[in-house]
Amino acid sequence: MFISDEDIEAAALQFVRKISGYRKPSQANEKVFNRAVREISRSSRKMLDDLVVRGSV
Repeated sequence: MFISDEDIEAAALQFVRKISGYRKPSQANEKVFNRAVREISRSSRKMLDDLVVRGSV
């Protein structure tokens, strides 16, 4: 199953919004908010790329 980078980023953004309670962060928090989205996106992509799917080996 392939999930696009755009879908991963959208899910990461939704997660950060949910956890932080901010739909759009203030200017003071924008940098840390965006960094969290990037880090979660990278982690998610790595996890998906490393998953072993039964029957595909």
